[in-house]
Amino acid sequence: MGKLVRDRIPEIIRADGGTPDVRVLDAGDYETALHDKLFEEAAELRAADADDRLEEAADVLEVLLALATLSGFTLEDIVSTAKAKFAERGGFEDRLWLDGVGVPWIVGGPH
Repeated sequence: MGKLVRDRIPEIIRADGGTPDVRVLDAGDYETALHDKLFEEAAELRAADADDRLEEAADVLEVLLALATLSGFTLEDIVSTAKAKFAERGGFEDRLWLDGVGVPWIVGGPH
């Protein structure tokens, strides 16, 4: 079972005396592998202790940037869109958890 790895991993394996068995993915398989890698890195971030969170967050960002680049977006595109969403909908600082939505009051309905 293989997985998407960073570009220099085969070189590092060779330097350690190993023989990596690698192939270049086509565009469709690459996109699928990036999505799988994003889940993998997000799970590692979730499981990381405080000392490892920054490195794991950087791994998530690296994969996200690769996905964005594949779609023709830049880091600046992501940041500006995030800022616009923040201005419109807010962020997550208040730690709000929505358990549901009640039925809105209907004008002329039961009192």
